[in-house]
Amino acid sequence: MSKLKVHSGAAKRFKQTGSGYKRKQQHKTHILTKMTTKRKRQLRGTTDVHPSDQKAIDRMMRVK
Repeated sequence: MSKLKVHSGAAKRFKQTGSGYKRKQQHKTHILTKMTTKRKRQLRGTTDVHPSDQKAIDRMMRVK
């Protein structure tokens, strides 16, 4: 039986922490000229993944 592979898209988007996963904020990739400075500043940094999504991400990252 072959090894299980990690979902490559999920591996790029989520990083594991001690209590779960962290992720970047959305809407911060392109066409930033029309976005206010305040909005761009608030989208900086990372947040924790919601507990209801934890099971799906565990499955994609092949965590038991």
